[in-house]
Amino acid sequence: MRHEPGLTGPGGHPPDLLTDRLLRGWLRCRRRAWLDQHGPQEQRQWTAHRALALDEQLRCFQNLLPERPGHGASACQAGAPGVMGVRLRSTGPGGKRLEAHPSLLVRVEGHSRWGPYAYQPVLARQGRRLTREHRLVLALWGRLLADDQQGPVPEALVVAGGDRHLERERLALGGGLPQQLDNALAKLGEDLERPTPPPLVNDRKKCTLCSWRGLCDGVAAAEGHLSEVSGIGGKRRDLLLEVGITSLAALATAAAEPLGEALAVHGEQHREVAPQLVRQAQVQAAGQPWRALVAAALPELRTAPGVLLYDIESDPDARDDFLHGLVVLPREASGAWPPSGSEGRYVPLLALQEHGEERLWRRLERLLAHYPDWPVLHYGETEAIALMRLTERLGVPEAERQRLRARLVDVHQRLRRHWVMPVNSYGLKAIASWLGFRWSQHGVDGARCLLWWRQWREGRHGHQLRRILRYNHDDNRATWAVARWLLDQEAMG
Repeated sequence: MRHEPGLTGPGGHPPDLLTDRLLRGWLRCRRRAWLDQHGPQEQRQWTAHRALALDEQLRCFQNLLPERPGHGASACQAGAPGVMGVRLRSTGPGGKRLEAHPSLLVRVEGHSRWGPYAYQPVLARQGRRLTREHRLVLALWGRLLADDQQGPVPEALVVAGGDRHLERERLALGGGLPQQLDNALAKLGEDLERPTPPPLVNDRKKCTLCSWRGLCDGVAAAEGHLSEVSGIGGKRRDLLLEVGITSLAALATAAAEPLGEALAVHGEQHREVAPQLVRQAQVQAAGQPWRALVAAALPELRTAPGVLLYDIESDPDARDDFLHGLVVLPREASGAWPPSGSEGRYVPLLALQEHGEERLWRRLERLLAHYPDWPVLHYGETEAIALMRLTERLGVPEAERQRLRARLVDVHQRLRRHWVMPVNSYGLKAIASWLGFRWSQHGVDGARCLLWWRQWREGRHGHQLRRILRYNHDDNRATWAVARWLLDQEAMG
């Protein structure tokens, strides 16, 4: 039976209080805001993404302000150049109480109840552009700050790029923004008064960032939500709903050709993808993989003396591939391949930016040259793209680059080409876990690994590097678990 949390849950705030945190959550997902207010807190999961965002915010603010900001209303009274820890309160639509905690206030020219100066809110932007979430949260901060300081707040400051050149952008808080804020707050208040949470979002790709993902995953699985079918995002789900396909089970029993005809009115590409979606739903409903192509998935391994497993850990915001981890896995003396879970020899190559890319390439080149006939197995396109871009930047001769490209084998691509799997994602975690592989550290993902890396670089946690290496090694071992499964299926015919 599907469990929906009710209003009797722990809750977070009084029912007539709307906060900037609830608004931010609602702008990302209406259901998330309801769960933040009413959901069972014991089912809320910690995610590294919030910690990463706070870490990036701190870097931005440190670059913006030459001195440590003051704290609280007393710092505003004293005219501090920067102030954190201020709580702002006011009244919103329908008499709802409003409360906000701006990340940072900076002193600007103007007039306020404190004297011949004023403050404006500052937001550290995540991503490459301002979003509706950024604009409306800043509008709320500006409105409440104007009431508190008894002086206008015509604009806000947005900063980004904590480790690079600090980007600054001014956001005017007038125009249609106040009305947009009023509308959003009114709808937020209505949603929070619902006895049950809003429905799951159409496109659940971003749910991996949410602390409620476990609870919502359970609801999606119980409902047979179309987003559970690999390959279906928000837009494609809307098209399927339009033609009467409302669940995974309904898609699994649909006739592919008529479905393709019905979807083709929105574009010929939908006709072509319809049979794939039906097959994917059928496989997930049955819980058994289906072979799409009988040919060998990894023919490069037939005569290879061994393989190199390759996985990169990155900081995308800093454009920094900080760890290139490889596992040297030779074929056994009997000619058989090592079983899934085999350790191999792990070779981690830290790529510290201060050492330069030339040093990293020399180390990679020596390792690759030591095993000249060994395919390099990786999962997903990230490693191949990063490696080829590295060689291009360093001016590696084209002939050498072509030889390297020929050695790279994307296990993810081969799996997708040859098999339909009973999973809602073809990511390494989902596939390897379905095959029975287990990571040695519970609940670790790329975001937590990145957090560990930043902490280690700052010298706060020396043991974090060992955790990073273990996670990277496990990712390589998981890649081999998938490759070995492909080899086993080939052997079985």
